[in-house]
Amino acid sequence: MDKAPIRPSSTVTPSSRPTGKNLRDGLENEEKMPTVVEEDGLVKTLHSVIHIAVRFLAILMTLVILWSVADVVFVIYKRVIASPYFLMNVSDILAIFGSFMTVLIAIEIFINITLYIKRDVLPIKLVIATALMAISRKVIMLDFKDIDPAYIFAIAAVVVALGMTYWLITYKPQPIKKEER
Repeated sequence: MDKAPIRPSSTVTPSSRPTGKNLRDGLENEEKMPTVVEEDGLVKTLHSVIHIAVRFLAILMTLVILWSVADVVFVIYKRVIASPYFLMNVSDILAIFGSFMTVLIAIEIFINITLYIKRDVLPIKLVIATALMAISRKVIMLDFKDIDPAYIFAIAAVVVALGMTYWLITYKPQPIKKEER
């Protein structure tokens, strides 16, 4: 009787279990599926096209960031030279904050793109942080006089959902001390 060949196991055995705080810490050495099937030339070509498109997006995002920085300088210049000179009211300051936040959001998106290029993985934690920054900009720029209360509750729900998602992604349970057991 011929025996079937033994395959190497990719499961975690008691001796190979992670010892860190998080169960995901020790699972980095496991077998991972290849991103591109070696036999399929079409998939390789499509994967290459996507990488070229992502690199082009990185170039465009750099141009958007530079354009946004020029916009911040222009907004500040426009507010400072307006009469009365070198004095700003609350709406001027909010406009400047909005311009700054837009540049920071664009930088976060650029970082997301470059991490995707380097690692071929979308960093979920950074995407959630970028979304939090974008909704924060929205909250800072809101004019509460002209907004429906349902809209404010909807934005609050988005902030809470993103905050909880970020917390759940970054949460690492602390091990229980032997004295507390």
